[in-house]
Amino acid sequence: MTQGAGRGPEVERTATLRDFRVPAYVHEPVPHTAAGSPPPPVPPVSAAPPAEPHPGSVPPEDIPGHGADEYTPTERDLPVIRRGDTLQLIPSPAAGPAEATAAGQPAPGPLYVVGDVHGYLDELLDALHEQGIVDESGEWSAGNTRLWFLGDFTDRGPDGIGVIDLVMRLSAEAAAAGGYCKALLGNHELLLLGAKRYGDTPVNSGAGTATFQAAWLLNGGQAADMDRLRDHHLQWMSRLAAMEEVDGHLLVHSDTTAYLEFGASIEEVNDTVRETLTRNDPDEVWDLFRKFTKRFAFRDSGGVDAARELLDAYGGTRIVHGHSPIPYLTGEAGSEDGESGSGRSPIDGPHIYADGLAVAMDGGVTMAGTLLVRRLPVA
Repeated sequence: MTQGAGRGPEVERTATLRDFRVPAYVHEPVPHTAAGSPPPPVPPVSAAPPAEPHPGSVPPEDIPGHGADEYTPTERDLPVIRRGDTLQLIPSPAAGPAEATAAGQPAPGPLYVVGDVHGYLDELLDALHEQGIVDESGEWSAGNTRLWFLGDFTDRGPDGIGVIDLVMRLSAEAAAAGGYCKALLGNHELLLLGAKRYGDTPVNSGAGTATFQAAWLLNGGQAADMDRLRDHHLQWMSRLAAMEEVDGHLLVHSDTTAYLEFGASIEEVNDTVRETLTRNDPDEVWDLFRKFTKRFAFRDSGGVDAARELLDAYGGTRIVHGHSPIPYLTGEAGSEDGESGSGRSPIDGPHIYADGLAVAMDGGVTMAGTLLVRRLPVA
């Protein structure tokens, strides 16, 4: 790949298996809450001063108290993005002949999904190129292909903002070619938004004092990403959908049933999440982040029933998600209580489980695993 493709600097990747922890509140029951009405918008702010990142994933509730000299407070406001405020790109018809459907319209292109990227820009470009989605210069080369990212673009890896810039650019290039490139909101986008908006403002975690700033740092927040974060990145993240159904696949970031708390339909869920992000309430955003961080709902006893509950509510015949690395779902990397796993094995593809109702796409790139880009359906 060429330097002009937006590749980041050469960074030696260090496996972070030992640093990954499953949050303590994974299995907490999620209370039902109703979305309120948004208050008047607030003005934009400048980027927070960079801080030294800490790798790993540690429950924010377990963070001890922090002195004023440990974290620099940031301004509390973020641009409010409402529906229709951002540029909407309308895909143009693909050039050349296309297969016609029964209705006389061009058939949709092939459907691909991308697992958690976490700042690994070079690995993403390589994986997209291997699937023929981008060329050697990192530009869209897949015509009317449909591409979905399942969230978690930043943190832990070296170039989260570079990943966001790439996805935004590919969205425009894909639309011009008759396809599309879209993305879902992950819990790490919520962390970055919260760290920018609220800094070290204490939030009601339900288990002691927590702050977005501390949680972001302890979950692999990168100072370089915060330093390069701009208003258009914030706007883009704030407008991401939480879920979508495509060709019978229910696409979500997290393997949780907490989405049921946000609405009875996909549109209602997405509206509730977006409206929450427009309100200047750190406790509301923290609660949203906490629910997005839950995992393993479709694994073990009751997993099949949980998957069916989500599919019955929102449609589709199979859930496709990121968030939980496949080595943790399969038990090969141990468990959250510190037990050792059955041994590492290469991740060569998605993990299908819950009687075929769920597909995991997080190949564990932050654990020296694989950044997965695959065409749906997967067998």
